[in-house]
Amino acid sequence: MGLFYANPCFAQRPAHGPISQTRYTAADLGYQLVWEDQFDGDVLDPQKWEVRGVGPRGLAFVSPEAVQVTNGCLQLKAFKKEDRILLGAVGTQNHFMTRYGLFECRAELQKSAGIWAAFWIQSPEISNGEDPARYGAEIDIMEFFKKLGPDIVSHNVHWAYGPHQKTTHGMQSYLKEVSEGFHTFAVEWTPEKYVFFVDGYKFYEVTIGISQIPEYMILSMEAPNEAKELKNATFPDIFLVDYVRVYRKKS
Repeated sequence: MGLFYANPCFAQRPAHGPISQTRYTAADLGYQLVWEDQFDGDVLDPQKWEVRGVGPRGLAFVSPEAVQVTNGCLQLKAFKKEDRILLGAVGTQNHFMTRYGLFECRAELQKSAGIWAAFWIQSPEISNGEDPARYGAEIDIMEFFKKLGPDIVSHNVHWAYGPHQKTTHGMQSYLKEVSEGFHTFAVEWTPEKYVFFVDGYKFYEVTIGISQIPEYMILSMEAPNEAKELKNATFPDIFLVDYVRVYRKKS
């Protein structure tokens, strides 16, 4: 499959494998490391992250209780406490924002359906207008909806929050056993396109909804808005992140 020109009119696409068998590294693509967190120690680094969006989210509640750093990993949890489902979510909004680059995490995905793990980039201006170049876009580097199957991860781009919201709709990548053990998930964001990678393999190139403004990263566990979507969820569950890295093009 060649260059993918996403059209917001298209429905969710069937999953497919990588568009080539080349396995890319940041160095192969001409990038150098400029920011990272390997989650050493036993607390979230307050110079890089903060718990994001404490309060109701879908049928759950984002809580610092569901965020832990231990054994060299960030643990974003989903568990029941009394009559609530608690979720973990962190973001870099007040600590690190940038425009363009290669954004990557190495992570082990959650085990159950109903809830899902996500690694994404968000614009602080996305609700203020409809031009993605000026107001930015939500870039969903990876979401794992296990109800789609154990070997499929999703990517998406949304912009123009509001009555005229636009989206590429779900782009599904098939990689055998992606739900087992650790894997890398990345996007290359340039002024012209987004390129989505899993384990270094290129799956999609998207040329619409391109943000031209600085944005911030988010790692989160997510919950649906409808109770029927939780019927196959198993608690507790966990999204385990080994590292997050940001690269920029070499001068």
